[in-house]
Amino acid sequence: RRLPDALDGLALFFDVDGTLIDLADRPDGVRVAPGLAEALGRLVARLDGAVALITGRSVAVVDALFPGLPVALAGLHGAEWRQDGQVTRPEATPAFRSARERLRTGLAQLPGTIFEDKGVAFAAHFRLAPEHEAAVAALMDEVAAMTGEGWVLQPGKSVIELRPAGRSKGDALTAFMAAPPFAGRRPLAFGDDVTDEAMFRAARAMGGEACLIGA
Repeated sequence: RRLPDALDGLALFFDVDGTLIDLADRPDGVRVAPGLAEALGRLVARLDGAVALITGRSVAVVDALFPGLPVALAGLHGAEWRQDGQVTRPEATPAFRSARERLRTGLAQLPGTIFEDKGVAFAAHFRLAPEHEAAVAALMDEVAAMTGEGWVLQPGKSVIELRPAGRSKGDALTAFMAAPPFAGRRPLAFGDDVTDEAMFRAARAMGGEACLIGA
């Protein structure tokens, strides 16, 4: 069945967690709804490939969630990039690795908090232990100072992340829009969190629109 003609001329950009899939108490607890991958595949075909996922997840994790999905992808808030089958990402420094281990051991002292290793980014989740929010924030400030330049703190819904600096979801959308099959189309961005606001601004700056999922 042909998807609506209203899609003509659009380029679609989706966040993943909280937008395409429901949030979970643990980052590894998310579930992809039956039929979602197939629906995204139909969108990709309908728009001649002008569909991208722009997420805080790593490229590898998104590929595991949507195996075989032929979609453009930017991970780690735009710091990871897959183009022509090749993934580019920044390198982890010794200072970054030390900071990652400091966070891992620090969170072990805060029951209910969760450490998430994203390779060249990491996150501290406190959804299951909101009473530790202040302690998690202080610990993340400490490890951010340890890494020095090259990484920045990124708050989200019950999570604080240290991610590579110099790229945002807005940068990723802008880069996609500069090349086929996105160039010449009108961007429409979907997201649910403060991490998606840069993507919203970029879409609107190009004459597109943004759709906030949830409150």
